[in-house]
Amino acid sequence: MANLAKYQTDVETLIKAYSRYKPSYGDVEIETIFDRENHHYLLISVGWDYHERIRGCLLHIDIKEQQIWIQHDGTQDSIADELVAMGVPKKDIVLAYHAPYKRQFTDFAVG
Repeated sequence: MANLAKYQTDVETLIKAYSRYKPSYGDVEIETIFDRENHHYLLISVGWDYHERIRGCLLHIDIKEQQIWIQHDGTQDSIADELVAMGVPKKDIVLAYHAPYKRQFTDFAVG
């Protein structure tokens, strides 16, 4: 359970850091969504760019069975690499946006 608390803190720290970046266009808000009870963490954008509705998921991370599952990474840099730099072992990170059969070819956990 010690890993769970550390991983929650690490994921929240990263998402909060990315939430500080504001789009240079439109009236778009960046929102953090933390469901600590069920271990779901999201960074989303909502708003308008002139007459176009903007909404979407920038980051989606879950924690399952003591592993960090990166469901979606819409950043330029790799969230997985940032987690490794924070001390999370690669064996505890699942690149869930890759098909299960492809995960074996990464340096990260297969799930």
